[in-house]
Amino acid sequence: MDKPQEVEKKIAQYQNRQKILLNRKRSEEHRARTHRLIGRGAILEAVFPAVVGMEGEEVKAFLIALSRLPGAAELAEKAPKNEVAE
Repeated sequence: MDKPQEVEKKIAQYQNRQKILLNRKRSEEHRARTHRLIGRGAILEAVFPAVVGMEGEEVKAFLIALSRLPGAAELAEKAPKNEVAE
């Protein structure tokens, strides 16, 4: 059987590997989110060129106003839903 010191060393190694894997997962999730946000921002600017010159709060107010137009809620509900893979 292994000595207690060797067991503790292996435990520390496995814990370090776990931290590395968790950091890698977080980094990949962050990259995917950033990619998605950039893509959606590009679509928003292509469809509504006026938002290019707007500040963040102005864009938010613009989108809120669009969401309140008649039929907007129904259209959003009918839009295909993307399932998030975990």
